[in-house]
Amino acid sequence: MSITLIIVIITCIVSIVSLNNDKMKAELIFWPAVIKNNRQYYRFLSYGLIHADYIHLSFNMLSLYSFGVFVEDHLFSAPYFFGEKGKLFFIIMYIGALIVSTIPDYIKYKNVYGYTALGASGAVSAVIFAGIVLQPQLPIRFMFIPFDIPGYVFGILFLALSAYLAKKGTGNIGHVAHFFGALFGVVFTVIAVKAFSTNHTDVLGDFMRSILNR
Repeated sequence: MSITLIIVIITCIVSIVSLNNDKMKAELIFWPAVIKNNRQYYRFLSYGLIHADYIHLSFNMLSLYSFGVFVEDHLFSAPYFFGEKGKLFFIIMYIGALIVSTIPDYIKYKNVYGYTALGASGAVSAVIFAGIVLQPQLPIRFMFIPFDIPGYVFGILFLALSAYLAKKGTGNIGHVAHFFGALFGVVFTVIAVKAFSTNHTDVLGDFMRSILNR
């Protein structure tokens, strides 16, 4: 069983149970003020196991499964970049993204008791962008668009839109987490490949050449 599927199953179980259990949700949710005052640092991870509703959960888990299996099995693992350690690097990236994607909001809202957040969007963004970095032409398709979009085009548009909406500060979607989760996925992948990969390649160089030779 893939690491991606294990994450999806655990997240779905915890999220579904928490939808009908407000106390459980309150114990797991990302809550900067409580983290600061009560030193509940586990919340930097536990918030990724719960979601606002079934639509939120379904979108994140479908996205994670669609990209995660590909990244885990066809890019990170043998015979590609990390060989037998591919799944380990995948886990490290996912957990790291959960933490890093919330740091900006923690700094901003650590004294605002009313601010909370939940959902695995930041970590899912990291997985998607890891795949884009390693395979820039990775085709991405949405139900309402009848053609494939190259991964690097989607990546540029995603980052630009997330940065704009985060700055605008409207809605309940964690655009900051999306943005920093995506950036973490890129940075982690580039550094990990450079330092630990069995496939000694210039990831950024290959990425740019793939785009320019399109």
